[in-house]
Amino acid sequence: MVMLEHKSQRFEAELLRNVYCQMQVVMSGERFENVTDKLKAGVDIEVTGFIALQQSRNGQNRLVLHAENVELKT
Repeated sequence: MVMLEHKSQRFEAELLRNVYCQMQVVMSGERFENVTDKLKAGVDIEVTGFIALQQSRNGQNRLVLHAENVELKT
């Protein structure tokens, strides 16, 4: 399972706000085999795709990012 983690700081209503989220990334197909071999904690990546609602077996809803393109950042 690949998890995307985002941390940043943004101003909202003139106050500095810490922004944090984690989201599972779904990478389907052979085109991602080379990328998944290089992924590890702390690697910067850029992911484009679409967000969808996924329901787990226990009925919990969560958002997941279905990757259409993944680029490793150096």
